[in-house]
Amino acid sequence: MNTLSYKTVSANKATANKNWVVVDAQGEILGRLSSKIAMIIRGKNKPEYTPHVDCGDNVIVINADKVKLTGNKFANKQYVSYTGYPGGQKFISPKELMAKHPTRVVEKAVRGMLPKNSLGRALYKNLFVYAGTDHPHAAQNPQTIKP
Repeated sequence: MNTLSYKTVSANKATANKNWVVVDAQGEILGRLSSKIAMIIRGKNKPEYTPHVDCGDNVIVINADKVKLTGNKFANKQYVSYTGYPGGQKFISPKELMAKHPTRVVEKAVRGMLPKNSLGRALYKNLFVYAGTDHPHAAQNPQTIKP
């Protein structure tokens, strides 16, 4: 009997098949889009998924400034940051954050869905978010997918 036919294959950094993917965020709902992007970055959509290895794709998000939030979240939701000093807690709404940095809303949503460890920090480097339709990754021949 051929025992190699039913062995579990565990991917590693050398054998991981990483592709480039473009996702258009125009008119998409932030949470639903972010969960799909996080799944692609993690590699959970591939049959050779390995939990402790960066085997996901590199994701380019375009039109991040045209993403939607449902309900009143655009005005009422709060992002909290802390400077480390007493009284240094700062709050900002998605409306204010979009005005200053249009890509940060998508980046924060995706980052919150990745693991909170060194693998999560490495996976986050595979995300590239742009406010407009132009991106400098044309040389990688990314394929466009529907979120």
